[in-house]
Amino acid sequence: MKTFFGSIFINKQKLEEENINYPIKVDYYKVINEDELDFRKGTKFGIQVIKTEYKENNEIKVEEKTIKYLSNDEQKVDQILETLKNNEVTPVSLQDIIIDFSREILLL
Repeated sequence: MKTFFGSIFINKQKLEEENINYPIKVDYYKVINEDELDFRKGTKFGIQVIKTEYKENNEIKVEEKTIKYLSNDEQKVDQILETLKNNEVTPVSLQDIIIDFSREILLL
């Protein structure tokens, strides 16, 4: 199951700098995984990022990336989602960003 966390349209100025002349929307979801086999471990949370490009001639291109199991700490996953949204992270860079988050957490 997944729940909607939030969405953004990529900043128009950033798109123009990349010579992109159409809007791009990014949606962020919290993935909720209830493991039926082991209730003692509790719910594990993940994230999903979906990018939708609204190109010319009504062409729509959708790209998505899901990280199914990220943490069993829902607040931590919410904080990560908020950071992803605030920084306009798209599916293509999601894996690298999550790896960077993991390294930061390990160094604390």
